[in-house]
Amino acid sequence: MRISLISHDGKKPEMVSFVLQHLDFFKREDIVLFSTGTTGSHIEKAGLKVTKVASGPMGGDAEIGAMITQKTMDMVIFFRDPQGKHPHEPDVQMLLRLCDVHNIPLATNDATAELLIKGLVS
Repeated sequence: MRISLISHDGKKPEMVSFVLQHLDFFKREDIVLFSTGTTGSHIEKAGLKVTKVASGPMGGDAEIGAMITQKTMDMVIFFRDPQGKHPHEPDVQMLLRLCDVHNIPLATNDATAELLIKGLVS
């Protein structure tokens, strides 16, 4: 299963905490992680192997979107900061839209991500 982990700057600590809480799941051999650049660096520091693309504002969201379109992405966990301003918001909206168009499971907050992980574990 190929999973993208993405987070806005204000949500990076929450993403790392989520990953650490589910370390056994994310370290499974059948899980391949992808991430935008900065988020990926934080996840690597938490001890996981992750394939990094560009940072979100530099086109990373579009790279993940391309993987969705090419059917090489199975799930996206994107901890968004709904109260922050994001100059690359059109890219974010494109990524969310592509998840809907291609029927890719998408979690935009901790609670939904938790349910997706629990569903995969059971």
